[in-house]
Amino acid sequence: MTRYKLTIEYKGTDYSGWQRQDDVPTIQQAVEKAIASFSQQDVKIHAAGRTDAGVHAKGQVAHVDLDKFSRDMEPYEVAKAINAFLRPQPITIVKVEEVADDFEARFGAKNKLYQYRLLNRPGYAAVEQGLVWHVRRPLDADAMHDAAQILLGHHDFSTFRDSQCQAKSPEKTLDRLDVTAHDYDDHGGQEIIFEVEARSFIHHQVRNMVGTLALVGEGKWSKDDLKSALEARDRTKGGQTAPSDGLYLVRVDYP
Repeated sequence: MTRYKLTIEYKGTDYSGWQRQDDVPTIQQAVEKAIASFSQQDVKIHAAGRTDAGVHAKGQVAHVDLDKFSRDMEPYEVAKAINAFLRPQPITIVKVEEVADDFEARFGAKNKLYQYRLLNRPGYAAVEQGLVWHVRRPLDADAMHDAAQILLGHHDFSTFRDSQCQAKSPEKTLDRLDVTAHDYDDHGGQEIIFEVEARSFIHHQVRNMVGTLALVGEGKWSKDDLKSALEARDRTKGGQTAPSDGLYLVRVDYP
């Protein structure tokens, strides 16, 4: 058998997340079905992370083991064949690589980059509906960035942990959390980008941090309020959970 590394892009709006579930569409199910259709092999793919319902990806990584094909196929041909069965779904295999038998998409990852997109203007998103979080109230991106640096390093992130989280520990090490603003249109609209990097995350951590930082951006919270919330280790002391619309898994790094 040959182990393949798949880099996958998808729009998660109409899917119930990555992980295969009964009676609902998922990304894993769609990709496995496409691989089975082209290869005539019953397969299971293993991803770097299980994105939630509505979450998108530009660089999700998974691995799959496939028996030898009836003819030799280059990796780009494998990608092309899978994509032929994925169309017209908003899922595409960006790249396929042959990797060593011990490559593990999940356990081998050393870093993940998530991006959260927030549209800040009075008018809602028409073209990118479902792809950004729309916030009408003016937000101060510089204040959010400054406060966000409190979250860097190793902490107990219970304040930003979903109640259904199955991780053994709420302790994680956050390596980067940058908040930047860019012009979205010619009428004063801004796109605020949150870029978050760590080896791993607890359930809803990024969305809960973004939702809490929005309080700082509105001027309702200070930097010290965020620090107190982190130290409280209590989900009820944090802000809202930002919607899944704006979250993207951008990149997964390996040694």
